Amino acid sequence: MSNQNLRRDEAAARSALISVDAYDVDLDLSSAEDPESAGFRSRSTITFRCTEPGASTFLDFIHGGVRSVVLNGRELPLDTAVAGSRVHLPGLESENTVTVEGTALYSRSGEGMHRFTDPADGRTYLYTQYEPADARRVFANFEQPDLKAGFTFHVTAPLAWEVASNGVETRRTELDGGLGRWDFAPTQRISTYITTVLAGPYFKAEDAWSATLPDGSVLDIPLGAYCRSSLAEHFDPQNIFEITKQGLAYFHELFDYPYPFGKYDQAFVPEYNLGAMENPGLVTFTESYVFRSKATEAQYEARANTILHEMAHMWFGDLVTMKWWDDLWLKESFADYMGALAVDRATGFTNSWVSFANRRKAWAYTQDQLPTTHPIVADITDLEAAKQNFDGITYAKGASVLKQLVAYVGFDAFIEAARGYFRNHAYGNTTLSDLLTALSEASGRDMGVWSRLWLQTAGVPLLTPELETDDDGVITSLTIVQNAPDPVSGEQVPRPHRLRIGLYNPDAAGALVRTGSVEIDVDGPRTAVPELEGKARPALLLLNDDDLTYAKVRFDSDSLHVLMQDLGRIPDPLARAVCFSALWNGVRDGIISARDYLRLIVHAAPAETGSGVLQVLLDNSRFAVERYAPAEDRSDLREILYSLVVDQLHEAEPGSDRQLVWARSAAMLGRHSTSRTELLRGLLQGTVTVPGLTVDSDLRWLLWQALAAGGNAARAELEAELERDTTASGRVGYTTAAAAFPEPAVKAAAWQDAVHSDDLSNQLLSATIEGFTIGSIDMLSAFSADYFASLTLVWSSRSIGQASRVVTGLFPGAQDLPEHMVPADHPVLVASMDWLEANPQAPAALRRIIIEQQDQLLRALRAQAAGR
Repeated sequence: MSNQNLRRDEAAARSALISVDAYDVDLDLSSAEDPESAGFRSRSTITFRCTEPGASTFLDFIHGGVRSVVLNGRELPLDTAVAGSRVHLPGLESENTVTVEGTALYSRSGEGMHRFTDPADGRTYLYTQYEPADARRVFANFEQPDLKAGFTFHVTAPLAWEVASNGVETRRTELDGGLGRWDFAPTQRISTYITTVLAGPYFKAEDAWSATLPDGSVLDIPLGAYCRSSLAEHFDPQNIFEITKQGLAYFHELFDYPYPFGKYDQAFVPEYNLGAMENPGLVTFTESYVFRSKATEAQYEARANTILHEMAHMWFGDLVTMKWWDDLWLKESFADYMGALAVDRATGFTNSWVSFANRRKAWAYTQDQLPTTHPIVADITDLEAAKQNFDGITYAKGASVLKQLVAYVGFDAFIEAARGYFRNHAYGNTTLSDLLTALSEASGRDMGVWSRLWLQTAGVPLLTPELETDDDGVITSLTIVQNAPDPVSGEQVPRPHRLRIGLYNPDAAGALVRTGSVEIDVDGPRTAVPELEGKARPALLLLNDDDLTYAKVRFDSDSLHVLMQDLGRIPDPLARAVCFSALWNGVRDGIISARDYLRLIVHAAPAETGSGVLQVLLDNSRFAVERYAPAEDRSDLREILYSLVVDQLHEAEPGSDRQLVWARSAAMLGRHSTSRTELLRGLLQGTVTVPGLTVDSDLRWLLWQALAAGGNAARAELEAELERDTTASGRVGYTTAAAAFPEPAVKAAAWQDAVHSDDLSNQLLSATIEGFTIGSIDMLSAFSADYFASLTLVWSSRSIGQASRVVTGLFPGAQDLPEHMVPADHPVLVASMDWLEANPQAPAALRRIIIEQQDQLLRALRAQAAGR
């Protein structure tokens, strides 16, 4: 019986009926090292109260078999109590105790209890990942965020392992057969989805942080950092501890509420589906943040941002939790904003808001222009919808709007609201109205209108300057025109913006510097800016200077001309990032051609000092060439981009971050050509050297993937490289390269593995999909019909996480628009529309992916048409 998709109304009815006091969870992981052992014993004892004695409710448990259910001392018959993934509890009393014992299953999908065998040494590692609702894959529980409780965990595992959970370890008992039992202290009241267990032969580093509390007492927080043993030589826990201490000190003072969860462990785990997860007391991260190859400063900054994002969750999300997933933004938007803020204010990194504008807001702008966009406060009717809403709206748009809110109400009022919010709702659950109350009290403003316009509408406002000057170049009028349609309602909904307009002119050295600015409130469809009347027209007029608001911006014609020639001469990195973002939106909207964008990159990229921004520029350039350029222009544009990259690789400062970015880009560009083998193979074999460039393991696999994609490598060479690099990352690199060969049989085998088999773990599935999609449009088009024919089966036979990887990754979105064809008539678009029409009852989450991918393809085809 498929009853895993809990509905919002079911959750509301259950929370109205019961309140949970405590869980006692006992897990036996002693057989985890045996690959033939599919599951483990799980026993969950729950004490809870019921407001209506005699009523019934249910527990959630996705299991491999239930052995017993004992409710208030009576054993329930399994044939009536267990129905699919629900355990029914009839005849409740005012106070209840239920114990469910059964078998939970190990996972290879990154959901529930994930089991990983390290190819480097054959050792077994376990960790849990639950959000939004996969704790029920490990122990029976009431799986919804508003039924908080204290959790006490007990774990049996090999005695030589490291075992950890949310609470501190209180006792470790040696058992027979080389086993041990770990007992952990009860947690504070938290939600099921942020409980966690870690077990395996992990390497552990330790440290501590302390702070003096207002009463003079000392808050001591033990720190731990874990990674797989085979990665220990690459691990840098001291850097991680430094960022952690900086963040704890900053948030401790900022929030005026001590860190509430006792210890602060951080584990970097394999095959992780997310960047990280905010489990209190034991945060888990993707181990891609353990840099086994040379990493750029931008990569270290990104890791610091993730560490501090998760730390902000200890307050926004863990201490105070949304009642249901409609208000997911209450934790994710705040953590996204606070992570960037803490990196900027508490660490040594100086470009946090540049990175935010460059990456996070770009994600938001893309997501918010899809037909499936939604308000920040979303309508989440069930768990499948919740899973899909961990998106650019909830994270990055929400954070962008919070940044705009700070400019609107002031930073001090914003932080005072947060402090009151924590004090009033500690260990509880909240909705939008609770936050608005705190904001209104702290700022003295009625936040209802702001909420309606920013949180309860969808779509990206577009701000365009209407500039008039006299014959002497003096501004006679400037009007900001706002086009703000809500794609959900179809109505124009102009939003209030607090923004800065920057005036940029060349200095004596030719740099484009800010020579003036004005900060204004934009509201309504047209806003006059009299403050600039009578001033000389600048070379560049930049709306949203300092990136204060959330909007796409356009440029007047003269400013656009200056940017296309001289954008790289703007010394302010945030101003450059805002300009690059606006121009990329222009490419996506079809008003700047891929050829013109590449011309801009040729001028601007060599002068870009930030490795993170440079990486995005080169990634965007490659995407513009491959998706937005007309097919007849593509070969020429590839050559222009490749020549730029190779020239800059040789000219970059030896050993610099920029040199590494150029080298990685050369390898990525090599995937799209069969003729660029001399440099790629030379770097691998050492016959071509670039002073200062280390061709380490990660770069080597990128080079091998490029050679394989062009048919310029032999499988035996890839196997020899895999023998040289037996790590998990090496296996991923090999899998991608092996699926990249431009041979029909190779593509057919990769397709079979990804679509018609479930043997691959989540990480190797993604690697197979990536390798498969490196190929010519003609070769891959042979699989389009089977893609649409297989969608329903893929979705119904796999977890939503695995299915989403397949459906998203294999959508045939790389297409050419034949001359004289209207974009909407493209066969792949027609096939996707036909599938949607023929499958109106398909799960909403599946339909959403198809609609989004279809829209991305249509955008690309329109750009190709506009570029002709």
